[in-house]
Amino acid sequence: MKNCYYDVVIAGCGVAGLYTALKLPRDKKILMLSKEDLESCDSMLAQGGICVLLDEEDYEAYFEDTMRAGHYENRKESVDIMIRSSRDIINDLLRLGVRFAKKPDATLDYTKEGAHSKPRICYHKDITGKEITTTLLSHVKKLTNVTIMEYTTMTDVLVTEEKCTGMIAKTRDGETLHIHAKDTVMATGGIGGLYHHSTNFPCLTGDACRIAEKHGVELEHMDYVQIHPTCLYSKKPGRSFLISESARGEGAILLNHKGERFVNELLPRDVVTQAILEEMKKEGCEHEWISFENVPKKTILNHFPNIYEKCLEEGYDLLKEPAPVVPAQHYFMGGVHVDSDSLTTMPHLYAVGETSCNGVHGKNRLASNSLLESLVFAKRAANRITMTQKGKEQYESNYHAACC
Repeated sequence: MKNCYYDVVIAGCGVAGLYTALKLPRDKKILMLSKEDLESCDSMLAQGGICVLLDEEDYEAYFEDTMRAGHYENRKESVDIMIRSSRDIINDLLRLGVRFAKKPDATLDYTKEGAHSKPRICYHKDITGKEITTTLLSHVKKLTNVTIMEYTTMTDVLVTEEKCTGMIAKTRDGETLHIHAKDTVMATGGIGGLYHHSTNFPCLTGDACRIAEKHGVELEHMDYVQIHPTCLYSKKPGRSFLISESARGEGAILLNHKGERFVNELLPRDVVTQAILEEMKKEGCEHEWISFENVPKKTILNHFPNIYEKCLEEGYDLLKEPAPVVPAQHYFMGGVHVDSDSLTTMPHLYAVGETSCNGVHGKNRLASNSLLESLVFAKRAANRITMTQKGKEQYESNYHAACC
C-alpha cells in the first residue's frame, strides 16, 4: 500500500474530468485516474454534437425542449444554469481549439436532432465527442500541476469524520494507492458495461454509484436509463455502434421491412425507441432499417463520414441502401445526487458528468445535452473546490433542500 498526497484527485478522464482539471488553479496539485487507456472513455464516442442557446429569444424554446424530453421531471434550476452557461462553454471550446463546423461566413453551423424545436447543435463531423475530448486532453497534458495515471481504478473513497479525504485506487500492477486529497471528484461515467447491448465502453460499470451507496451518499433515479433507438444491428460481439440522432435531424428516416415509415423520427428518444421495439415485435424481426435516401450525398460524406464508413464495413452502402438498426442502452440519467455545484451529500466529494445526477435530464435526456451538461457542471465543481480550498466556506458549504 502506498500513500499519495494531492490537493484534488479526479477519477475519470472524459470531458467532465478533464474540464474540471483545466478549470482548477494551476497551483493545485492534481491527480487524474483513467480506468483503462485514455481513449476508452465514452466522451470519445459522442457523435451528434453539443447544444447551445442561440440567443435570448431561444431560451424558452430550449428550456421547454429539455423539459418535455425529460417528462418534466427535470430539476428546473439545473436546466436554467446549463442553458444560460452554454454560450460561454462553446466560446471557451472554440478558444481552446475545438473545430466546430462553420458556414462560409465563418459563423457556427448548427444542426438539429430529435425533440429539438430548431437547429441549435454545434458539431464536428460525426465525431464531436472525440474532437472535444482530444482537445481538452491536449491542454491538460501540458499542465505541470496535473499527473495522469492510466489503467488505475478507483475502488473506494477515504472518509474521516464523515468527510471525504481522498480515494483508494488499484493500479494495473495490483498496487493499492491511498490518495489523500482535500477534494475528490468522481467522473467515472455511466453504467453501460453492465448491459449486454450498449453503446458504452465495457469498463463503465457504475463504480462511483457502488462506492457512494456503500458510504451512504445519496443516489438519485437509478432506474432512469436511456435506450438509444438507432444502433447499427450486428451479430458481432462487443460495443454497439451508434448511428447519431443528428442523422435523423438531417433527414434520415426509419423503415420497417415493408419499406414503410412507422414513426416520426424526430420525437424524443424514448418514444422512437418504443416505436421501433413495437414494430420489431409486430414483424417478428431482430431489427428495423434507417434510410438516408432523403439525405444529400454531400451531407452523408461530410457530416457523417464515420457512420458511412462503419456501415460500409458491415456491408451497407448508405448512398444506395438502408442499414439495419436496433435500440441499445446508451445513457444513464440517474446517478450520484449532487447540488448545482456538483457536490454530493458527503463534504468534499464531488460527482460530474454521467456519474452525477443534477437533475438536468429528468427521466429522458434531450439529444446533445450530455456534453454541455458535463462541461457546465464540471466548471462549477472546479469553482466550488477553488473557493472552499481558499477557506471561503461562506460560498455555501451546504446545499441541503435548496436544490432538492
